Amino acid sequence: MKFKTRLIIAFLAVIMVPVLLTSLFIMLIGQYQLSAIEKTYGISGTTFDALSNPLQVMGRLTENSYHELQATVREDPSKLIDATYLNDFNSALNKKKSYLIVRGEGTILYIGIDTEEADSVIDQLPGYGESETTSENGIYLGGAAQALVRQVDFQFDDGATASAFIVTDVGNAIPELEDFAVDVLAAVALILIFTAFILVFWIYHTVMGPLRKVQKAAQSIKEGNLDFEMKWKTDDELGRLCQDFEEMRKRLKANAEEKLSFDNENKELISNISHDLKTPVTAIKGYAEGIIDGVADTPEKMDKYVRTIYNKASEMDTLINELTLYSKIDTNRIPYNFKIISVNDYFNDCSEELSLELESRNVEFGYFNYVEEDVKVIADAEQIKRVINNIINNSLKYMDKQKGKINLRVKDVGDFVQIELEDNGRGIATKDLTNIFERFYRTDASRNSSKGGSGIGLSIVKKIIEEHGGKIWATSREGTGTTMYFVLRKYQEVPINE
Repeated sequence: MKFKTRLIIAFLAVIMVPVLLTSLFIMLIGQYQLSAIEKTYGISGTTFDALSNPLQVMGRLTENSYHELQATVREDPSKLIDATYLNDFNSALNKKKSYLIVRGEGTILYIGIDTEEADSVIDQLPGYGESETTSENGIYLGGAAQALVRQVDFQFDDGATASAFIVTDVGNAIPELEDFAVDVLAAVALILIFTAFILVFWIYHTVMGPLRKVQKAAQSIKEGNLDFEMKWKTDDELGRLCQDFEEMRKRLKANAEEKLSFDNENKELISNISHDLKTPVTAIKGYAEGIIDGVADTPEKMDKYVRTIYNKASEMDTLINELTLYSKIDTNRIPYNFKIISVNDYFNDCSEELSLELESRNVEFGYFNYVEEDVKVIADAEQIKRVINNIINNSLKYMDKQKGKINLRVKDVGDFVQIELEDNGRGIATKDLTNIFERFYRTDASRNSSKGGSGIGLSIVKKIIEEHGGKIWATSREGTGTTMYFVLRKYQEVPINE
């Protein structure tokens, strides 16, 4: 459920729940108070309308007394000058918040309360025969009187006229009606408080649950802990917030792991380069000291020492160049210079250079070209040469045969030109074959520190070939040798319609 939907439900609940509960409470309390009124004042048939119209209830309080008074004046009017009867009748009325007034020939013959309290009522009493009451409630006297009056006109035996009035003070409501009003107000207040509490608790729980998770996750990230998982149960705005936060955590963790891996690779690279530079530096230093100390005392020895120093310096230069290229690869700043190259011309020249170099190392070299004369590719000649040299140097580094052998084959394979470099070295185990192009990866057979190398040669090769739009892979058999394959897409001229 969306948070917006929850707010709409809460808004409707604030309106509907109090109305429904208040209506229910009014019915229950009203029914109870009506029963109490009927029991206390001896009336029956009271409806809920009476609770909203107190005059109706108060008018019915004296209904039986009114009928009794009518019967009395019909049967024996003289009782209305009998003090005992009048006091007894008035006492019964007092229990119903009423009192009796008897007036004869303009003179008050009897009054059931203090005269001063009744002055305002006496002044407004209707005259004889003006308004004899036959209604259920009587007549209402407003102003200062605030009373309901039931009037019964009659004549004494001597013919004198008189009127009896049952007066009900409406200024003081009956306790049950007051209690009903208080109970309704209390019920409404409690219902509003209860409804507000439930809705606030619901909204608070809905909002604070996910917010606590986000707060806890933020604290964990602040402390550098990314090894946790945020879970959410809802598909609302807050649930999506948790989901976005979890995605952020995953990316931060991935970046942190990538940075850690990068740092470890740099440390390993520095360690490898330091180790590999130490060997030629030591050799250069040793041979230089030999020259200084006069050990190279013949032209032949001097030539040997100088050539050794030169070769070791070349090894250092190769390592430094490899490190520089690695830095450019890592920041995608390799300076490619793509051109249209004739495959035959390029690899014929390349094979001549390789042949001379490998022969000087006592390695047999074979070159086989199966590509037509007109086949071309778009490539960076210098970088492809780097690829070939890196692969061959890797082969020479781990050559374990007394008579090494390397073959270069160039083949036409449809839309691509495939280059194969085969050696008869020690080979690579099957479990290591898929990892040899990863940075710093060394197989068990190549972990001998005497072999040297930064461990990034083949990863550089892979990067260069992939950025030429090609791919590289290898096959190998332990003890027999390894073949490296890479392909370059052919250049195809698009004919222009004249």
